[in-house]
Amino acid sequence: MPRLILSFLGIAVSLISLNGLALAAPLPAWVEYGPHGPELRAVAPAASPCPTALVDGVTAATKEGVAGDADFPKLCRLALKAGQNVAIGNLRLRAPEAPRRIIIIGDTGCRLHGASVQPCNDPKGWPFPKIAKIAAAHAPDLVIHVGDYYYRETPCPITQPLCAGSPSGDHWLTWRADFFDPAAPLLQTTPFVFVRGNHEQCHRGGKGWSRLLEPTSPGTPCRDLSPSFFWSWPTLALATLDSSSAEDREVNSRVVEDLKTQLSTIAEAERTSPNPQQPLFVLTHRPIWALVPVAQLGPFGSLDVAINRTLQAAVRGRLPDGTGMVISGHIHHFAAYDFAGARPAQLVAGEGGDTPEFADLPRFDRTTGNVDGLRPTRLSFARYGYVLMERQGEAWRIEARGLEDEVIAVCTASERRLVCQTPGGAPTKARR
Repeated sequence: MPRLILSFLGIAVSLISLNGLALAAPLPAWVEYGPHGPELRAVAPAASPCPTALVDGVTAATKEGVAGDADFPKLCRLALKAGQNVAIGNLRLRAPEAPRRIIIIGDTGCRLHGASVQPCNDPKGWPFPKIAKIAAAHAPDLVIHVGDYYYRETPCPITQPLCAGSPSGDHWLTWRADFFDPAAPLLQTTPFVFVRGNHEQCHRGGKGWSRLLEPTSPGTPCRDLSPSFFWSWPTLALATLDSSSAEDREVNSRVVEDLKTQLSTIAEAERTSPNPQQPLFVLTHRPIWALVPVAQLGPFGSLDVAINRTLQAAVRGRLPDGTGMVISGHIHHFAAYDFAGARPAQLVAGEGGDTPEFADLPRFDRTTGNVDGLRPTRLSFARYGYVLMERQGEAWRIEARGLEDEVIAVCTASERRLVCQTPGGAPTKARR
């Protein structure tokens, strides 16, 4: 009986908060990159004015970009320039002139979907708040989130106390619980690049995505395809590719055409970039080339199948020439694929908080298979954590880190190569 009472009380608190009381708490502000560079965004109650910020010590007013409604507060915006310092509320950060230390996270929300129930109130069962905190301690210059923010799609069952009180559905309280509150240590200190995941499709979390995070034109009614964007610094170029609707098992010709349009936009932006010689990393939620564990085979590991046929059909011969690596999430583990330079390397960083794949294992998996006609060198494992990427000379050092901030694997990304090691065959202690 006490558990049932706790659940009912939690639901009641959520309903009260949805009617406006939650907006009395400090509301988040963040900086994200889009096609025109860094932009300050802040949410505010619909009836309140947009807040002011300090930019390089000078007061600057944010302006309403998206009006509030019954489900979401309004969104306020202010364009920034690289190198500027900005302060608003709890946010204190500097838009980087050239990022050298980058955090990569993905698939971070807490799963509530019918019979699939994750213990959102248990730090061990949903570790994203801890991951955000330990990642922020590295003082990164940039955070890349490779998609899937919204996971609380259905109510917590009243028989499950470890998710009692959780909001659900595509509205502000859910987005705040799934992403904005747990990600606060990073949002308050570091600019983001946001990638759309399949959980942000229009029939799932599309309203929250299009109102809050969509980089190019927030507030536009949800559409199946978010426009790609390209941005470059003197040492790095990034491009987003919306693969949220791409299908794994068969080629979807309509989505292929959409992806081709995005790829043409990216290629033209790279061609006219003021930094044409820099490596390009393509950011897309679904991996273009990867293996997914679908069944456990006891001592033999897992049975893997290759994905994503739609993406593979779209990118064949169309990735910009300077693409050195594709960075994705979607599969809830860490994985690195090296094709010996025959195509760009593929990095998967989907271990940020949602439940692991059913058939996945925490041990190192170096087996491989046919991935779109090639057999790559592979390293993968299923453990919660994040990726820390640091520039070293002309290469990038990539560390897969765990919940104690231990280094589990180290990779070097250079040209189209992604070469990984597991020192001593086991995780090493954190390097500061």
